[in-house]
Amino acid sequence: MTIFNRATAAILAAALGLAIQTAAAQDKEPIRFGLCFDLSKSYTFVSPQVAQAAQDLAKYTSDNGGIAGHPVEMIVRDTGNEPQRGVECYEQLKREGVFLFYFLSTPVTNAVLPRAMKDGNIVLQSFVGRGDAVDGKVFDWIFPVGPTYWQQAANDVAFIKNQMGGDLSDAKIGFIYLDYPFGQEPIEILKTLSEKEGFELELYPVPLPGSDQASAWTQIRRDKPDYVISWLLAGGHVVASKEMKRNGFPIDRYLSVNWMNEVDIKNIGAEAAKGILRGTNVAGGQEVPLVKTMLDTYYAKGKGSGPESLVRDVYYNLGLAVFSVGIEAARLAIEKNGWPLTPESMKAGYESIADFDANGLMAPVTVTPEDHGGGGKTRVEQWDGSAWVPLTDWSADYTDVVWEVIKESSSKFTVE
Repeated sequence: MTIFNRATAAILAAALGLAIQTAAAQDKEPIRFGLCFDLSKSYTFVSPQVAQAAQDLAKYTSDNGGIAGHPVEMIVRDTGNEPQRGVECYEQLKREGVFLFYFLSTPVTNAVLPRAMKDGNIVLQSFVGRGDAVDGKVFDWIFPVGPTYWQQAANDVAFIKNQMGGDLSDAKIGFIYLDYPFGQEPIEILKTLSEKEGFELELYPVPLPGSDQASAWTQIRRDKPDYVISWLLAGGHVVASKEMKRNGFPIDRYLSVNWMNEVDIKNIGAEAAKGILRGTNVAGGQEVPLVKTMLDTYYAKGKGSGPESLVRDVYYNLGLAVFSVGIEAARLAIEKNGWPLTPESMKAGYESIADFDANGLMAPVTVTPEDHGGGGKTRVEQWDGSAWVPLTDWSADYTDVVWEVIKESSSKFTVE
């Protein structure tokens, strides 16, 4: 029974008023993850939730016997989203014996990646970083488990195609994006699919930080795209919602990247946001068994790793998803190869993960030596005024097209 199955058992036992006796992992050497996060500058809209989720999950795992008796530790350091500070964080933790890292930043991840590849250390690259890093034959130490931006964009196009009756030949799709690497990431896939499906693709770059979108939406009003796919962040969605209203663009034709959370909806206004769409890679809300376990086990007793408000945020769920996969990989690694846990055995553990969803927390992932992404499934959800409602099942579309681009890109990569 994995820790995530035990989470469901704990909820049931609590509902029946039963007491659970669990041994805490204390005496054995810990399994340590290095979290070199931006906690002070650009990504503070997401990093505190993810770090808090990681610490809660480590605590829960350790309190329930750990992994083969070994406790789990999350070492959190601030990089300020500066690549050099990220490299320094990596090097310092490496000297302390850490070989499992997560950076939650594309610039920092890209800066550290060649070093980690040379060193043979594991980088958890979920939801950030290079789109071609899912190619396990090239990026053998990098594990971007979950959908890359390339696959998410392809899934968005598939959703729009379905909404338009299965034919995009007369369609026009707009892409509004922050004009730097994060926002530019899906463009190649969108252009490839535009040629394949025959739709007209219009690009609307927005300067950082996303507060000036007036000219982009004026052009959208003139072009009249059927849908707009959005690669904006945080307050950028709030600005977009105001511009949509000003320019008469229907909000239910705005399909956001996964980076839209409860704070953004509150700032737009729950009623004003009604109909907005987002692609997502994890289940939101607090009724997800693992989230509910954290609330019942720690936050109801005032023992959580941070404020309870951050638990009520989809980015907290995302943090649980990233590290539940990491903990499952460590469990499999020790189960197959025993202790000590090493980068080599951890790699084998990751590549043994099959149809894992952390008990409904995320899309099922199956990681292989060839595919370190796990399948690239997402779903589209719609805000109904009070909650996010799934409109699709978890799926990955145009995988042949995406993998053609992945292989073309990864073939050019060198560690130097």
